Amino acid sequence: MPETNKPVATTLVIGAGELGLAVIDGLLEQNPESAGSISVLLRLPADPAAEQVDRQLQDKGLQIVRGDLAKETVDGLAAILARFDTVICCTGFVGGPGTQRKITKAVLQAGVKRYVPWQFGVDYDVVGHGSGQPVFDEQADVRDILRGQSATEWVIVSTGMFTSFLFEPAFGLVDLERPKVHALGSWENRLTVTTSGDIGRLTAAILAHEPRIRDEVVYVAGDTFSYAQLADMVEGHLDRDAERVLWDTDRLRSEVASHPDDGMRKYRLAFARDTGVAWDKEQTFNAAQGIDVTDVTGWLEKRKGA
Repeated sequence: MPETNKPVATTLVIGAGELGLAVIDGLLEQNPESAGSISVLLRLPADPAAEQVDRQLQDKGLQIVRGDLAKETVDGLAAILARFDTVICCTGFVGGPGTQRKITKAVLQAGVKRYVPWQFGVDYDVVGHGSGQPVFDEQADVRDILRGQSATEWVIVSTGMFTSFLFEPAFGLVDLERPKVHALGSWENRLTVTTSGDIGRLTAAILAHEPRIRDEVVYVAGDTFSYAQLADMVEGHLDRDAERVLWDTDRLRSEVASHPDDGMRKYRLAFARDTGVAWDKEQTFNAAQGIDVTDVTGWLEKRKGA
């Protein structure tokens, strides 16, 4: 006789920024009937834009749970998280240093069955400690914490850089207006990037995969390329030459030393490496599963049509 009173597995998404909303959309696309079992952890709305996000989530049938990651203690967070079977952390470094360690400890204390930490980025096992970016060190610590226990399953989704960040003016890698492309460290160094929308879809697919993926780092990629290839793609998109400027490692280290509180300069140095920030697209989860994703050329074409 079929089991009729089996409890519905519940999921908590932490944060509803660019990635959080993409993951929510991915979960709902994967299972349109799951809205009632998904909650989102948010602070009280501080402005009309945040209030609008609240309304959009509620209109989709999701529940909102209130909490402030920066102010909550590990005990306080654990009390919130204990209600959920799966927790997906979609809020990055905005909570300040130590936030990801705090969330991870709270997840374990709460006895959450499955955890997807905020590791949507580079391969922190390869990058390790001492990359020049302190938040990368914290991400390596999170992996150590998760591997040091066996009660909570975890899945890490390595995505590389968000595709949109390539073109973030403050980061300064690509300027489409001038146009100009900077290389970090070397023109032969490679990057892996993935759009937030694809990360959301792929994260949902990874969690739904059978056989179940557990205690594993899963690699995805929208595109992998060298900086020289990036410059070629920008020039092809614009149909004109782009200025190419190399920021070598010595220069990047000197800038960080001169501006120790500048996070963007630290990011440039952290990505100026030939390991840990790129992997072959052919060896990713999306390639193995035949899931279409958006590469840089496709992202630029969509931007042109926007």
